[in-house]
Amino acid sequence: MTSSEKHSLFLVSSSQDKTIRIWKMTSDVQQRKDNIGMASYIEGPLFVAGNTSYQLSLESLLVGHEDWVYSVEWQPPTLLLGGEAHQPMSILSASMDKMMMIWRPEKNTGLWINSVTVGELSHSALGFYGGHWEPDGKSILAHGYGGFFHMWRDVGLDSENWQPQIVPSGHFAPVSDLTWSRSGEYLLTVSHDQTARIFAPWRSHVNPGDVICWREIARPQIHGHDINCVAFVQGTGNHRFVCGADEKVCRVFEATLSFLRTLQEATLLKPDNEDFDDVQVLGANMSALGLSQKPIYTHGKESPSSASNDGPDSMETIPDAVPTVFTEPPVEDQLAWNTLWPESHKLYGHGNELFSICCDHAGKLVASSCKAQSAPVAEIWLWEVGTWKAVGRLQSHNLTVTQMEFSSDNAFLLSVSRDRHLSVFSIKKTEEGAQHHLVTKHEAHKRIIWACSWNPFGYEFATGSRDKTVKIWCVQDASSVKLLATLPQFRESVTALAWTGRDRARNAGIIAVGMDNGLIELWSVSGGRAASDSSSDLSPFSVACMLRFDPLLCHVSTVHRLRWQKPDSADEKAAIELSSCGSDHCVRVFAVRDT
Repeated sequence: MTSSEKHSLFLVSSSQDKTIRIWKMTSDVQQRKDNIGMASYIEGPLFVAGNTSYQLSLESLLVGHEDWVYSVEWQPPTLLLGGEAHQPMSILSASMDKMMMIWRPEKNTGLWINSVTVGELSHSALGFYGGHWEPDGKSILAHGYGGFFHMWRDVGLDSENWQPQIVPSGHFAPVSDLTWSRSGEYLLTVSHDQTARIFAPWRSHVNPGDVICWREIARPQIHGHDINCVAFVQGTGNHRFVCGADEKVCRVFEATLSFLRTLQEATLLKPDNEDFDDVQVLGANMSALGLSQKPIYTHGKESPSSASNDGPDSMETIPDAVPTVFTEPPVEDQLAWNTLWPESHKLYGHGNELFSICCDHAGKLVASSCKAQSAPVAEIWLWEVGTWKAVGRLQSHNLTVTQMEFSSDNAFLLSVSRDRHLSVFSIKKTEEGAQHHLVTKHEAHKRIIWACSWNPFGYEFATGSRDKTVKIWCVQDASSVKLLATLPQFRESVTALAWTGRDRARNAGIIAVGMDNGLIELWSVSGGRAASDSSSDLSPFSVACMLRFDPLLCHVSTVHRLRWQKPDSADEKAAIELSSCGSDHCVRVFAVRDT
């Protein structure tokens, strides 16, 4: 940076010693004599570049951060009338202490002081890796280890007033699973970044017809293990989900009252009275070293907090969360702290890390599986929603069960595995728990089976495998399965499938196929027999490729999961949304319309 002083340059540097140094370089100085005295040390060293000699001296030492200072940057110059550039004497620093500071020289004394301090307070143990000015100097942006952005803007008129701003957010590790809420108004995703996040289209209160932007509106879980699978509990009552991570425990979470009201603000939809009935939990807290998120009740007594907000947080000064009903999309600090959901139950039983989980369509049973190398460990556990007791242990596979799904009428549970077999179980919910038996086990593919999906209108289902094929099967007489069709071989391994219905009369639907290279295709299917059809004859089953997504719209790595939004039962021809997640850390939502 060039200062207003003639022939002077300023250089700023930062270090792991937590300090910032400003160096002054003065040009066109007279060369000293060869003798070195005390004056030369005070004035600084001389060096020559070309025909110009420079004298280097330490202008100022800035001390204020409490951890490594990773980034320093001069405020960009501004253009004055006549095209002349003015360089503000202002420095932005970003540190691992989760703080950014703006340094300026004091007008009267010229001493450099910290005039602005902004930062975050979150569960993350790491702070900022860098800071950046907006060209006009009115906004500053920070980025950190968690892949997050923080932005502050000076909104003051007579004096500086730096306020946090809305910025894009998302996962910073492979996204392992996702699921739509039971009514399809928002999307829940889980990732190996050890978080669960909720995304929803945020509609403007002022102009509801404006462009709808998808925003992260809550972060219900911040965990200490990579999260592998998630399922929403269907049926009535409060919003609940069950997730499994690289631990042997399934965890159940329930929505908070503050989230339900924030969701109402985001979607501009009238609330379902059932959503608000008996919800006494306002938010959740999590200790710095704990994995469980404890509830904050609506009528609970508030304990006085001894934490101070004057400096960076530590494990001794982390304050309680403040559950808030947001009328605009929350910023990173709020998401990481004030949008947690409380954990209501832990489900113990599995011997290894959780791998797959699903819930029936009535919200009565949850099925879970874990990583396995033997048949006893590969069994599927059934849990009763409400009591959360284990009501069944289904044995069939010899290796990890990679995916499970209940049929549309909850009569069957389909599972596929690394052992290349598919299994179909008959499931019947009873007052005592659940009755179950193995209908059939079949070696379906030549390689690992990664994905499966039921036809919403019948007993047909699809399986996808590493052998690059998708096969469509049908349950016959509740005792066996029959192969109906095999799609043409794909170029890559099939890693995700999702089947949605479009025309019940023709038993027609769409199968979305996700592959190991990140590409997605849509295939139309029709024929067979619907579940409600009592005839024993199968109509000819037809399949055809509808659409191959533009690679620029797809993932650049493995597609882990595909999910169709729950279609509107009143209009089966209406546009529906397809969500996808993958190893490229991305979550994508596509609108699919019939043409």
